[in-house]
Amino acid sequence: MATAFPTERTVILTGAASPRGIGRATAFYLAERGWNVGIIDVDGDAAARTAAEVAEAHGVRAAGVGANVADREQAVAAVDALEAELPQTVALVNFAGVSSPIPYLEVTPEEWHRVQSINLEGVHWVTQRVARTLAENGVGRLVGISSVSAQRGGGTFSKTPYSASKAGVIGLMRSIARELGPLGVTANVISPGPIDTDIMGGTLTDERKAAMAADGVLPRIGTPTDIAAAVAYLISEDAGFVTGQTLNVDGGLYMH
Repeated sequence: MATAFPTERTVILTGAASPRGIGRATAFYLAERGWNVGIIDVDGDAAARTAAEVAEAHGVRAAGVGANVADREQAVAAVDALEAELPQTVALVNFAGVSSPIPYLEVTPEEWHRVQSINLEGVHWVTQRVARTLAENGVGRLVGISSVSAQRGGGTFSKTPYSASKAGVIGLMRSIARELGPLGVTANVISPGPIDTDIMGGTLTDERKAAMAADGVLPRIGTPTDIAAAVAYLISEDAGFVTGQTLNVDGGLYMH
């Protein structure tokens, strides 16, 4: 028998303080639906400001802290701080990530490590810490954010180090799903296609949007709300029988 969600529940979002980012849009989307929100971002001031705006807009409890998620001690301390301020943690969504447009033959050790440390190791450290809480309570939802780039072998703004790190997120979450399923915890991945944010080299022009949309089967690229809605489903109480899955939100760019 699945453990029911507590009346007051918190979702922790990493990388959710960028002004035009998916994470920030998701924070507001989930708060509107009754989730209390904890934000971890490399910019602690921005995390605190975003949390205050979320709380004011939707009347939920919210808190924001700064951390470089690639640093295990910072990642753990950030979750500790949020859990001390907010109701029971029920869900985690890992938005924190960096892009990498460097051609493969020019990838340096520094660039490789930079991307893997944030996009994969950072996801692991935060997820492991939150998973301890979820397992202890017997209920929870973990979500990793991959990319169509991982599934199609690039073909987007970012190249090899990014694709490898985002493929790693899929393997990580599937393995977590298998290990923690018996403890009442689900683990899934959302794999976005091109989304209208600044991570792909700045604000997109209409021409770039049209070119990106041409690869898919829908006549537009994605919006942060498209991803937020997918997150809302995967962390919902009703999604308790969905685990180890990769939900592509990409306008049909990659079908499998």
